[in-house]
Amino acid sequence: MKVLLVNGSPHEKGCTYTALKEVESSLNKNGIETEIFWIGNKPVSGCIGCGNCLKTGKCFIKDKVNEFLEKVPNTDGFIFGTPVHFAASSGMLSSFMDRVFYGRRNLFSNKPACGIASCRRGGATATLDEINKYFGISNMPIVSSQYWNMVHGTNPEEVKKDEEGMQTMRTLGNNMAWLLKSIEAGEKAGIEKPKNETIISTNFIR
Repeated sequence: MKVLLVNGSPHEKGCTYTALKEVESSLNKNGIETEIFWIGNKPVSGCIGCGNCLKTGKCFIKDKVNEFLEKVPNTDGFIFGTPVHFAASSGMLSSFMDRVFYGRRNLFSNKPACGIASCRRGGATATLDEINKYFGISNMPIVSSQYWNMVHGTNPEEVKKDEEGMQTMRTLGNNMAWLLKSIEAGEKAGIEKPKNETIISTNFIR
């Protein structure tokens, strides 16, 4: 089993990375393979709604989105981490997730996921709410912890001193591992994943 931890910060080894590493440590202790995927510090374009990816499976924009999507079929769970910018995720992560999840419900369906937020002081719960919406619309179980998935600090050293935040990250890793193992055990016992109905898409224009 493998979990991809996405670092949506422009700083490769900053506060968000520090939180993700704490989650990773718990996952590894539970025998879960991990990879931290940094989206980088170069501009990430938002989705332009061209629909090309629905035909080819790939985005025509050349950045790390396609590299990430190649890893998804062999990944069992996902954690998306971001710094808090104006009570929201980083613009880079938001654009990244828009393009990653567009038209790809079947690729992510039934795979557990969660978000984590790193902030100086406030805005973390609004950020988590934003990230979790991608999972809710993609038929993905959302993993929780003992508190909202956030850490506080202005640099990695301060984040490490946030004892409750670090504990929350460790608990999150344990919960993700438990859920993945439970799903695996259920499949071995013959419990099939839900067979979803064909999506009914409606609007309210008459």
